[in-house]
Amino acid sequence: MGEVIAVYDRTGRRIGAEERSIVYAEGLWHASAGVLVRSRDGSRLYVHRRTDTKAVFAGMHDCLAGGVVGTDEDPLTAAVRELAEELGIETDTAPTLLATAAWDGIWSAKPMRCHLFAYELRYDGPIHHQPEEIAAGWWWTDAELHSHLRDPAWPFVPDTRTLLPQILR
Repeated sequence: MGEVIAVYDRTGRRIGAEERSIVYAEGLWHASAGVLVRSRDGSRLYVHRRTDTKAVFAGMHDCLAGGVVGTDEDPLTAAVRELAEELGIETDTAPTLLATAAWDGIWSAKPMRCHLFAYELRYDGPIHHQPEEIAAGWWWTDAELHSHLRDPAWPFVPDTRTLLPQILR
């Protein structure tokens, strides 16, 4: 049996659990939580490129460190776990909820439906990429990210794009 994740309904209510592969194959609603890491002064944010081996959105850029919500997690718990796994950031300061959205899109010619939870953490400490998840990362201003996002050929994860109007300056 593969990894089991929480399954939601269209309205955002948790209704059960299923293997991740089935959730993706059948386009079931699930949830994802991510953290936007900003410098303590708020002037920069951390952007990264996903590895080419990721199952979803491989090789694309993102500004949220995150992943799917597990069966025994709420979105904040998943966000904190993913932050530690992907960027090696462990802190006593809880991330602050910035935005939520529902994304009903297409990936690899199949429907993908996800309730998104975006958090923010102010942080200036060390970052250690999980090599299986993150290929590279760097600090940018919001203006630098906006500039890259205007280029339609620049690969950026589509679900996070849904949240950008709410989380970028």
